[in-house]
Amino acid sequence: MLHTTYRIAALALVSALAGGISANAQLLTHKDLSLGMAVTMATTAIETCKSQGYAVSVHVLGRNGEVILAVRNDAANPTTLENSMKKAYTARTFRRPSGEFAKQQQGNPTAGALFLSNVTPAQGALPIKVGEDTIGAIGVSGAPGGDKDEACAKAGLDKVSAELK
Repeated sequence: MLHTTYRIAALALVSALAGGISANAQLLTHKDLSLGMAVTMATTAIETCKSQGYAVSVHVLGRNGEVILAVRNDAANPTTLENSMKKAYTARTFRRPSGEFAKQQQGNPTAGALFLSNVTPAQGALPIKVGEDTIGAIGVSGAPGGDKDEACAKAGLDKVSAELK
């Protein structure tokens, strides 16, 4: 008898929740980066750094942190490819420039975020946003300093800014 009462109560709860949820159920609508846009951003970032004498790698990540495009200049150090991905992942995950994340972590070597996979406290990546919605990130590595990496990432982002509306 007690089990039947619990079952009836559980059924009533599920029905009430399902009724409330189905009334508001709808598909999510959002913008995502295209491969063409990723290519434009990465090419611009690499060419900007190359014009300044820097051989870099670039990663463009999508909304969920997935790699859309990874490119390494022929003369770039092999480690720059991994580092550009980690910078981009950091910017995407925390929805802010990776340099801001790095500054926040200074003086706190036990910060939990530093132990997450693919997160690095290094400047050189920017989130890609449409309004307040973060739809990806671009990360650059290989210039002599994160500020120069970030400037190249910004050039790539600026190239497609009109389309990010």
